Amino acid sequence: MKVAIIGVGLIGGSIGLAARRRAGAQVCGYDPDEHVAEKALALGAIDTRAPDVTSAVADADIAFVATPVGALPETVRLALQGAGRECVVSDVGSTKRVVADAGADERFIGGHPLAGAETAGVENAREDLFDGATWYLTPARGSTAGVLYERLHGLLRRFGAQPQAIDADLHDRLLACVSHLPHVLANLLAAQAESMIGEGEHGRLPAAGPSFRDWARVAGANSTIWTDIYISNRDALTLSIDEFSRRLADVRTTLQAGDRDAVTAWNEAARASRETVLGVGLVGGAVHELRASVPNRPGVIADIALALGRAGVNIADMALSPSEDNRQGVVSLWIGGDEEAARALELIGQLGFPVSRA
Repeated sequence: MKVAIIGVGLIGGSIGLAARRRAGAQVCGYDPDEHVAEKALALGAIDTRAPDVTSAVADADIAFVATPVGALPETVRLALQGAGRECVVSDVGSTKRVVADAGADERFIGGHPLAGAETAGVENAREDLFDGATWYLTPARGSTAGVLYERLHGLLRRFGAQPQAIDADLHDRLLACVSHLPHVLANLLAAQAESMIGEGEHGRLPAAGPSFRDWARVAGANSTIWTDIYISNRDALTLSIDEFSRRLADVRTTLQAGDRDAVTAWNEAARASRETVLGVGLVGGAVHELRASVPNRPGVIADIALALGRAGVNIADMALSPSEDNRQGVVSLWIGGDEEAARALELIGQLGFPVSRA
C-alpha cells in the first residue's frame, strides 16, 4: 500500500509513522516547507519526499491532506486532481464544511482525528498518537465509493483509531460547542483575569486554583492554526456563542435573584450533563457481526455508516464482499455491545437493506 501525506507536521508525521510501522505502507510526503519535509524524512515519518502535491499522490492508494484549515480547500482540490481513480483522499481538518465541495467526488472522505499534543511539529510526531482516539469520517451521501470507505476505515483501525461516521454539518456544530467555543471562552477568561491585575497585593492576582489553570491552558493557542479554525467554522461557532450567551444570561438572572434552590438544581443538572456527555461512545460487551445485502451504488456505505454514527453506534470493523456480477454485495459490520448491535440491526433494516446477525 502506498500512502501520501500532504503536510508533515505533528498529525501528518504521526500518520506517516503509524502507516509505515503498523500497516507496512510506503509513505511519500510533501510539505511546502522543505526543511519540514527533510526533517520528516530524517525522523522516518516518510520514506520519500515529493516536490509537489501531484507527485506525492501519484500511484497512492490513500492520501491524507494535513495542512492548516485555511489551505485545505485548494490542497484537497490539487490532491483529487492528481490522484488516481482508485485513490481515496481524506483530510484531518477540525472543520468539515470548509471542504464541502470535494464531497461531490466519490474519492473524497473528510476526516478529523480527535488527537493531538501540546507541542506541534513533526519532531513531536508519534506512532501511537491515535491509539483509542475517535477519528470522525464525513462520507457524502450518494457519492462516496464503498470500497474506498472500507479501505480508509481499515487503515485507521490499524493506526489504533476508532473511525466514526458523522454528518459534516453536525460535526462542525458539535466541534463548535466542545472544542472551538472553549477556546473562545479561555481567551476571554484570561483577558478578564489580566484586567484584575493591580487590584490585588503588589499588582498581582492571588495564586490561581486548578479551575482557572484548566481553563486558561488553551488560551491564545497557536494563531497560525486557530485563526483559520475560527474563521472557517464561524457560522457554527457564532450560533454556539449565541446559545451560550442565552444560557449565561439565565444563570445571571438566577444568581441575582438569590434563589438557592434554583442554583442547586442548575449545578446538579450540570453534573448529570457532564456524566452523559463524557459517557457517550463507551462500548462494552461482545463484538457482533452483522451482514447486510446492499446494491453496488455510490453512497450505500456512507448511508449505513452515517445512520449508525448518528445513533452513536461504533463500527469496530467492516468488510465488503461484492457479487460475481458486481451488481450487489454483502457488507459485514462488527459492532461492539449487545444493545449497539441490536440498534444497528434495526437501523440498517430501516434503510431497506436485508440484514442479519452472522
